[in-house]
Amino acid sequence: MSETRKPLSFGMTMLASAVGVLIVSVVGGLLMFVMSIAMMVSLSKIGKSDPVAVKPGTFLTVDLGKISGDRGASSLQLSFGEGKSIGLVSAMQAIRKASDDANVKGLLIKDDGAPAVSWASMEELRGAIAEFRKSGKPVVTYAASYSQPGYYLCTESDRLCLHPDGMIDFRGMGGQVMYYKDLLDKLGVEMQLIRPESCSYKSAGEVYTLNRMSAANREQIRAYIASIWRTATADIAASRGMDVADLNRIADDLSGYLAGDACAQHLVDTLCFEEDVRSMLKEEHGGKHLLPIEKYAKNLKNKAEKKGDRIAVIYAEGNVVDGSSKGFDQGVFGDDIVKAFKQAADDDDVKAIVLRVNSPGGQVTASESMTHAIIAAKAKKPIVVSMGDLAASAGYEISCMADAIVAQPMTITGSIGVFATIPNVQKLLQKKIGLNIDTVLTNRNAAALSVVQPLSPTAMAMMTRNVEDFYKVFVGRVAEGRGMTFDEVHKIARGRVWTGVDAKEIGLVDTLGGLDLALSIAAAKAGISDYTVKDYPKEKDTWQQLSEMFGEGGNDDLDLHAKMRMAWQWKGSRGAYQVLSRLDEDLRYVSQSEGLQARLPFVVIAD
Repeated sequence: MSETRKPLSFGMTMLASAVGVLIVSVVGGLLMFVMSIAMMVSLSKIGKSDPVAVKPGTFLTVDLGKISGDRGASSLQLSFGEGKSIGLVSAMQAIRKASDDANVKGLLIKDDGAPAVSWASMEELRGAIAEFRKSGKPVVTYAASYSQPGYYLCTESDRLCLHPDGMIDFRGMGGQVMYYKDLLDKLGVEMQLIRPESCSYKSAGEVYTLNRMSAANREQIRAYIASIWRTATADIAASRGMDVADLNRIADDLSGYLAGDACAQHLVDTLCFEEDVRSMLKEEHGGKHLLPIEKYAKNLKNKAEKKGDRIAVIYAEGNVVDGSSKGFDQGVFGDDIVKAFKQAADDDDVKAIVLRVNSPGGQVTASESMTHAIIAAKAKKPIVVSMGDLAASAGYEISCMADAIVAQPMTITGSIGVFATIPNVQKLLQKKIGLNIDTVLTNRNAAALSVVQPLSPTAMAMMTRNVEDFYKVFVGRVAEGRGMTFDEVHKIARGRVWTGVDAKEIGLVDTLGGLDLALSIAAAKAGISDYTVKDYPKEKDTWQQLSEMFGEGGNDDLDLHAKMRMAWQWKGSRGAYQVLSRLDEDLRYVSQSEGLQARLPFVVIAD
């Protein structure tokens, strides 16, 4: 017979509960501590690795889907699934080194159908591959599905291979702009756009005030995608021994899209599986081993920096914003670039500076601060600009005072202009949510710039004068930097976007080429021939990024956005992710930006 237990008294129950909570808290705390330490140790190891032994008979694999940006993602960004494994500059440096490496037999380029870099970057990487081929080593490409920019790059190879059931996305270029006006109308938000009267091409704010392209915007998009396509088809035709007219016919008819058609049209050389490519590399070229280029590049990164003459390369990549980078942030932060120019100008070992610009523009105040720092540094040593995919608006302003400007033919640049947008959410609050705003003023325009009412006529006049005045400053600065008159610059400015090849014709760019050419020009201007490169701003280690991300002054929203983007990458289709991330980035950028904007006049998805 079992013994009947007496229930615990209230006091004993509370004591037992308290002990249980204490035990759970202690154990849970210990587990969280161990997990945190493990995570930090793991994060601290990212980006750090021992040198990789390059075995004789090695082919380096260049996966286009793993190349992103000029410098690539930081270790912390990589840990959150942000960015790719290697930056464009590191990939090109590795290819250059591999051409002289006896253990490297050749390159195998792979296109996953969705490369992360755009046309100008592909153009620059294509040039590096062309230089590699001069060593006599073979370059072979393979894809199950070639993207259009990826195919353009891969035509600079000895053999193009395609999966028997694959395809080539070869159909010409189209530009698509996303417009938010109808969405904002449904939400009850009116975006008030202020821009100089003459800047009809400065159409960044139009995505919030129109639901289709303006005539000026359509004109410039048509012109710049046609310019890029002319360059691409001319290069492809030269590499494949074809006529440009035939390439355009194939694009019009989509008659090279499917694998069999692509081979028949001479767009590719061989239809085969990836295993067949590996066998061919081994049998025909002695390629016994494959090594990812990102691992090979780390061997170069781990080498100690030599003393002596240096050229500083300052990277300005992303939206132009005020302040300094904190942890996970990406962009051209005014304070960071100003500091970098001062450090490079004051370093006696640095004989010249190359500013690498890959930016659609952004905040005027940050742009002006950086331009002021560039002018000061230019008084001490030569400055050369190297333009990547984008060097537009504020990205062009920080470039225009350099001693020389180098751009790729497919670079997007110009966009000399300015605008401001101020939202009016009165209808959203009153009609959609049911909130009413009442106001008490000491002066007539005390609430003139409020977002809960339309701009007053006085405020609109003041803002209009503001954008007109800065446009004159911008045009005058370009005129000074480029040795042109105000009227000559104004004629090609007005917010108009140009490709690098067209910008050279009108005097906004000096010569066409990539970062290597910019370095050569900088060395010649400094009177040096033997030098090393020092990168600015200095890359922060993982511990510092974590401290800034979660410590005092960090932005908690950034961690959330990182996880949101990572979740979409895992769960969403690529198309949906691209559109939603574009919307998320645009609206966050507008909501966080203050004052005048000198930014690319549209966000265009061009492929």
